[in-house]
Amino acid sequence: MYGESSTVYRAGRPRRRRRWPRVVLVVLLAVVLVAAAAVSATYLWAGSRLQQTEALADYPDRPAHGEGTNWLIIGSDTRADLTREEREELHVGGGGQRNTDTLMVLHYGAAGPYLVSIPRDSYVPIPGHGKGKINSAYALGGAELLTRTVEEATKLRLDHYAEIDFLGFTHVVDALDGVRVCLGEPLRDKKSGADLDAGCQTLDGKQALAFVRARYSDPEGDLGRVKRQRKLLSALVREGTGADVVADPFRFYPFLGSALDAVTVDRMDSVGSLTRMGWEIRGLTAGEGGTTTVPVANPGLSVPGVGNVVVWHPSGSRELFDQLRQDVPITATTVK
Repeated sequence: MYGESSTVYRAGRPRRRRRWPRVVLVVLLAVVLVAAAAVSATYLWAGSRLQQTEALADYPDRPAHGEGTNWLIIGSDTRADLTREEREELHVGGGGQRNTDTLMVLHYGAAGPYLVSIPRDSYVPIPGHGKGKINSAYALGGAELLTRTVEEATKLRLDHYAEIDFLGFTHVVDALDGVRVCLGEPLRDKKSGADLDAGCQTLDGKQALAFVRARYSDPEGDLGRVKRQRKLLSALVREGTGADVVADPFRFYPFLGSALDAVTVDRMDSVGSLTRMGWEIRGLTAGEGGTTTVPVANPGLSVPGVGNVVVWHPSGSRELFDQLRQDVPITATTVK
């Protein structure tokens, strides 16, 4: 009796063991299906909130496509919807005219990624309006005139466009509970409201906005400001795509929602292309490619009726844009 009972017990054990691979497989399959459903739902939700505009259009003698991919990333603002108290808190003036404080070209392909700043006061031809500061093209003709101005000045064909809203930017930073940056020296600027000590610190939305807008107390003026703009954008993408944010739905969805509310892209762009843009910028923080500014010959030329402008270095800027067009490593200027 004991022998028979023992034999039955031992014979049954392998069958129970063989069930475990099936159980594990079913659990893994369920996890994959749930994850896939969550990703799909997130993608559809993000797509429904994506803001689009007419930014890139064909026109006679438009530059031909080069190698790699080019984004124009701008930071725009309008103060029309701000209360007096909000304008005072953010240290911005009144008026409803929409302007661009930030212009950057993101290039990626076989070379790069590269993030190239274009000073807002760059003195270039604006189609139909003569020469002027490049940022005034937006006020004169919106995104379409701005992208055309950039294309004709650089001879680069733009493939994508992203516009980050003035106030929306502060909400994105606050959704991440701040963005950490390190300063080599204090930054004080009464006009922007920047009052930051040297060293590493976490900036809230208001402080981050002041950080990227400060230029009057900077010895480099607008050229110093564009460096901070690149620095903060890279930090924002790095933290927003970090594992501690992506893996936490209570942090990820508020961040993603704020980002979608703050960003407007061309009508042909999608959540997928925007995700690729973020991934390439994140690559910069990992040491890939580099950042730079269009080579400048005169950072403070005074032009009657226009004011102080930034004049590009003729051969240096031309070589830089040629290298981007050919998708080769940048040697025309210093890359960091």
